Amino acid sequence: MKRIILLLAISSTFLFQGCTTKEEINAYLLAEVFEVRTSFTAANNYSKLITLNPPIYSSDMVLVYRSFDVINNQNVWRQLPQAVYIAQGELDYNFDFTRNDINLFLESDFDLTTLGAVWSQNQLFRIVIIPGYFSNKNNKEVDFNNYNAVVKAFNIKDNQIKTIQ
Repeated sequence: MKRIILLLAISSTFLFQGCTTKEEINAYLLAEVFEVRTSFTAANNYSKLITLNPPIYSSDMVLVYRSFDVINNQNVWRQLPQAVYIAQGELDYNFDFTRNDINLFLESDFDLTTLGAVWSQNQLFRIVIIPGYFSNKNNKEVDFNNYNAVVKAFNIKDNQIKTIQ
Protein backbone atom coordinates (compact mmCIF):
# COMPACT_ATOMS: atom_id res chain seq x y z
CA MET A 1 0.00 0.00 0.00
CA LYS A 2 2.86 2.38 0.83
CA ARG A 3 4.35 1.76 -2.62
CA ILE A 4 1.06 2.64 -4.32
CA ILE A 5 0.76 5.90 -2.34
CA LEU A 6 4.38 6.78 -3.10
CA LEU A 7 3.88 6.01 -6.79
CA LEU A 8 0.73 8.18 -6.90
CA ALA A 9 2.53 11.04 -5.14
CA ILE A 10 5.47 10.95 -7.57
CA SER A 11 3.28 10.72 -10.69
CA SER A 12 1.00 13.55 -9.54
CA THR A 13 4.06 15.75 -9.06
CA PHE A 14 5.09 15.23 -12.70
CA LEU A 15 1.50 15.57 -13.89
CA PHE A 16 0.91 18.94 -12.27
CA GLN A 17 4.24 20.48 -13.26
CA GLY A 18 2.95 20.78 -16.84
CA CYS A 19 -0.10 22.79 -15.81
CA THR A 20 -0.44 26.40 -16.86
CA THR A 21 -1.28 29.06 -14.29
CA LYS A 22 -4.16 31.49 -14.66
CA GLU A 23 -1.64 34.36 -15.05
CA GLU A 24 0.12 32.57 -17.92
CA ILE A 25 -3.19 31.91 -19.65
CA ASN A 26 -4.12 35.60 -19.29
CA ALA A 27 -0.72 36.60 -20.72
CA TYR A 28 -1.44 34.52 -23.80
CA LEU A 29 -4.88 36.07 -24.13
CA LEU A 30 -3.56 39.62 -23.77
CA ALA A 31 -0.74 39.45 -26.32
CA GLU A 32 -1.82 41.43 -29.37
CA VAL A 33 -0.69 41.88 -32.95
CA PHE A 34 -1.49 44.96 -35.02
CA GLU A 35 -0.86 45.37 -38.72
CA VAL A 36 -0.18 48.74 -40.27
CA ARG A 37 0.55 49.66 -43.88
CA THR A 38 2.14 53.05 -44.38
CA SER A 39 4.14 55.18 -46.77
CA PHE A 40 7.09 57.28 -45.65
CA THR A 41 7.33 60.70 -47.30
CA ALA A 42 8.85 64.11 -46.67
CA ALA A 43 5.32 65.31 -45.78
CA ASN A 44 5.13 62.91 -42.79
CA ASN A 45 8.81 63.38 -41.95
CA TYR A 46 9.42 59.74 -42.97
CA SER A 47 7.53 58.50 -39.93
CA LYS A 48 4.21 57.03 -38.84
CA LEU A 49 2.86 57.69 -35.33
CA ILE A 50 0.43 55.11 -33.99
CA THR A 51 -1.59 56.06 -30.92
CA LEU A 52 -2.23 53.31 -28.38
CA ASN A 53 -5.72 53.43 -26.92
CA PRO A 54 -5.74 52.28 -24.20
CA PRO A 55 -2.11 52.90 -23.26
CA ILE A 56 0.06 49.87 -22.62
CA TYR A 57 1.63 49.11 -19.25
CA SER A 58 5.17 50.33 -18.69
CA SER A 59 6.32 46.71 -18.25
CA ASP A 60 4.91 45.56 -21.62
CA MET A 61 7.23 44.59 -24.46
CA VAL A 62 6.77 46.03 -27.96
CA LEU A 63 8.19 44.23 -30.98
CA VAL A 64 7.93 45.49 -34.56
CA TYR A 65 8.46 43.48 -37.73
CA ARG A 66 8.58 44.66 -41.36
CA SER A 67 7.51 42.56 -44.30
CA PHE A 68 10.78 42.33 -46.18
CA ASP A 69 9.69 40.03 -48.97
CA VAL A 70 6.97 37.59 -50.03
CA ILE A 71 8.01 34.03 -50.90
CA ASN A 72 5.45 31.38 -51.89
CA ASN A 73 2.64 33.77 -50.88
CA GLN A 74 4.07 34.10 -47.37
CA ASN A 75 5.52 37.26 -45.87
CA VAL A 76 9.13 37.20 -44.74
CA TRP A 77 9.20 39.27 -41.54
CA ARG A 78 12.30 41.00 -40.19
CA GLN A 79 12.47 42.52 -36.73
CA LEU A 80 13.17 46.23 -36.32
CA PRO A 81 15.52 47.96 -36.15
CA GLN A 82 16.53 46.77 -39.59
CA ALA A 83 19.35 48.11 -41.75
CA VAL A 84 19.12 47.79 -45.53
CA TYR A 85 22.04 48.65 -47.77
CA ILE A 86 21.00 50.17 -51.09
CA ALA A 87 22.75 52.15 -53.83
CA GLN A 88 22.47 55.47 -51.92
CA GLY A 89 23.79 54.04 -48.64
CA GLU A 90 22.36 52.65 -45.41
CA LEU A 91 18.61 52.84 -44.83
CA ASP A 92 17.30 52.01 -41.37
CA TYR A 93 13.73 51.07 -40.48
CA ASN A 94 13.34 51.82 -36.80
CA PHE A 95 10.80 52.54 -34.08
CA ASP A 96 10.41 53.92 -30.61
CA PHE A 97 7.51 53.75 -28.22
CA THR A 98 5.98 55.10 -25.06
CA ARG A 99 2.99 53.82 -23.12
CA ASN A 100 0.82 55.97 -25.40
CA ASP A 101 2.23 55.54 -28.90
CA ILE A 102 4.57 53.78 -31.30
CA ASN A 103 6.56 55.73 -33.86
CA LEU A 104 7.79 53.93 -36.99
CA PHE A 105 10.43 55.90 -38.88
CA LEU A 106 13.21 55.84 -41.45
CA GLU A 107 16.79 56.96 -40.89
CA SER A 108 19.62 57.03 -43.39
CA ASP A 109 23.09 58.29 -44.12
CA PHE A 110 21.80 59.89 -47.36
CA ASP A 111 19.05 62.30 -48.41
CA LEU A 112 15.76 60.43 -47.99
CA THR A 113 14.17 62.42 -50.84
CA THR A 114 16.28 60.26 -53.20
CA LEU A 115 14.77 57.07 -51.78
CA GLY A 116 12.92 54.88 -54.28
CA ALA A 117 9.25 54.03 -53.77
CA VAL A 118 10.00 50.33 -53.26
CA TRP A 119 11.67 51.24 -49.94
CA SER A 120 9.28 53.94 -48.74
CA GLN A 121 5.78 53.37 -50.16
CA ASN A 122 3.16 50.87 -49.04
CA GLN A 123 5.33 49.33 -46.32
CA LEU A 124 3.74 46.60 -44.16
CA PHE A 125 4.52 46.22 -40.46
CA ARG A 126 3.32 43.97 -37.66
CA ILE A 127 3.44 45.28 -34.10
CA VAL A 128 3.37 42.74 -31.28
CA ILE A 129 2.56 43.86 -27.75
CA ILE A 130 3.46 41.31 -25.10
CA PRO A 131 2.22 41.69 -21.53
CA GLY A 132 4.99 42.46 -19.06
CA TYR A 133 4.31 39.44 -16.89
CA PHE A 134 5.08 36.99 -19.69
CA SER A 135 7.90 38.97 -21.27
CA ASN A 136 9.69 39.30 -17.93
CA LYS A 137 9.13 35.71 -16.84
CA ASN A 138 9.71 33.58 -19.93
CA ASN A 139 11.66 35.70 -22.40
CA LYS A 140 14.38 33.04 -22.74
CA GLU A 141 11.87 30.57 -24.18
CA VAL A 142 10.82 32.64 -27.23
CA ASP A 143 13.00 33.74 -30.15
CA PHE A 144 11.77 37.34 -30.41
CA ASN A 145 13.77 37.85 -33.62
CA ASN A 146 11.44 35.40 -35.34
CA TYR A 147 7.91 36.74 -35.89
CA ASN A 148 6.51 33.27 -36.57
CA ALA A 149 8.00 31.92 -33.33
CA VAL A 150 6.47 34.82 -31.38
CA VAL A 151 2.94 34.36 -32.71
CA LYS A 152 3.22 30.62 -32.19
CA ALA A 153 4.42 31.07 -28.59
CA PHE A 154 1.44 33.34 -27.86
CA ASN A 155 -1.00 31.25 -29.88
CA ILE A 156 -1.98 34.25 -32.02
CA LYS A 157 -4.00 33.36 -35.10
CA ASP A 158 -4.18 35.44 -38.28
CA ASN A 159 -7.82 36.29 -37.60
CA GLN A 160 -6.76 37.95 -34.31
CA ILE A 161 -4.47 40.46 -36.02
CA LYS A 162 -5.99 43.94 -35.86
CA THR A 163 -5.47 46.33 -38.76
CA ILE A 164 -4.58 49.95 -38.01
CA GLN A 165 -5.56 52.50 -40.63
